[in-house]
Amino acid sequence: MLGGVSNFINETKQELKKVTWPSRAELMQATAVVIVTTFILALYIGAIDSVLSFMIRILIG
Repeated sequence: MLGGVSNFINETKQELKKVTWPSRAELMQATAVVIVTTFILALYIGAIDSVLSFMIRILIG
């Protein structure tokens, strides 16, 4: 069993050496895109929720 774990760790290290890691600037840009997109989506969902809640309150009476 220890041989299997050791083999897994060695293979994982080899695969991680093949990865092309993003630069700090690329990482910051991608993070900013995710944050802005999440904020815009939250505003959109909040607006739809408010409109639907208002319509339901009017219908119920």
